[in-house]
Amino acid sequence: MGNVIEVQNLTRIFRTYKKQPGFWGGVKGLFSRQYDETAAAKDVTFSIAEGEFVGFLGPNGAGKTTTLKMLSGLIFPTSGTARVAGFDPTRRENAYRRIFALVLGQKNQLWWDLPAIESFTLLKAIYGLRDEDYRKTLDELVELLGIRDKLNVMVRELSLGERMKMELIAALIHRPRVLFLDEPTIGLDIVSQRAVRLFLRDYNRRYKVTIILTSHYMADIKELCERVIVIHKGRKIYDGALDRLESGSGSKKKIVRFIPKDTAFPESWRSGFGETRREDDGTFTLRVASEDIVAVAQEVLATGPVADITIEDVPLEDIIAELFQSS
Repeated sequence: MGNVIEVQNLTRIFRTYKKQPGFWGGVKGLFSRQYDETAAAKDVTFSIAEGEFVGFLGPNGAGKTTTLKMLSGLIFPTSGTARVAGFDPTRRENAYRRIFALVLGQKNQLWWDLPAIESFTLLKAIYGLRDEDYRKTLDELVELLGIRDKLNVMVRELSLGERMKMELIAALIHRPRVLFLDEPTIGLDIVSQRAVRLFLRDYNRRYKVTIILTSHYMADIKELCERVIVIHKGRKIYDGALDRLESGSGSKKKIVRFIPKDTAFPESWRSGFGETRREDDGTFTLRVASEDIVAVAQEVLATGPVADITIEDVPLEDIIAELFQSS
C-alpha cells in the first residue's frame, strides 16, 4: 500500500494586529502597526498509508484543526507542502474535493431548518451522484447508523447524537477515499459516542478509507487508532504506534489504589516506593514503578488491613500530558 497523505515541513503562521490601548493608540495604528506572529503549525512532517486510521492529538491550540484545514484546502500553508491522494490541496481542484470529506464536530454542514434527507439530496446534486449509487450508499449508511426513522425530521429537532450521525452520512455520501474528523464525538453522551466509534471502526475496515481523527476523548483514540501523531505548540513531538506510546516512560509506572479497612491505618502514611496521595474519601492512591508492585502490595498489607486494592495502568491522558510537559 502506498501513502495517501504526504506532508513535508507544513507551516502556518498567523499574524494578529497588536492594538495600542486608548484612542491615540488606535490613531497611531492607522500609520504604524505592530503584529504578533503565532505558529499554529511548524515544520509538521508525516505520511499516512491507504486505509490507516490515525489519531491526531494535542491540547487546545496545538495546531490540529489548522493542519486538517490545510489538508482540506480551506487555508493555505505559509510554507511546506502537502499531497493527498496525489492532489495539492492548495489548488482546490474539484476532482480533489470529490475524494475527501471533513467533519468538524462543532460546526454543522446540514441545513438547520430542513430534514436531513433534503440536505442529502442537495449533496447528491453537488457531487453529481447517480441515482442508483446515491440510494445504495444512503441505505447502507442509514442502516449502519440506525437512523432511518429520523431522515424526515428537521435537523434542529434532532438530538446531538442523531445530528452527528446525519453529519457523518453527509460526509460519506460521495464515498470519499480520505476522511478528516475533528472532534466528531464532542458533547455526545456515552451511548452516542460508542455508536459513532463502532460505525467509524466498521466503515474503516470495510472500505479501507484513510482517516485522521482528532479527539480529546481518549476512548476514541484507544478503540479506533493503532497509530497516533502528537502535536504540541505547532510541532510534532511523537509519531508512532499507540501501544509503544503507552509502553513508554509513562506506563513503566502503575497506579495502586486501596481503601483501609478501618481507622487504624495511619492517615499520614506514605509509601517508600513512590508518590502517595490520600483522597478525601480515605482512598490512598500511589504511582509506583511496575517492578515495585509486589513490594508495594506487601508494604501496604504489612501496615494494616485493607477493604479493597486495585492496580491499573497509568491513563493514556497522563502519558500524553507528560509528553506535553517535556516538549
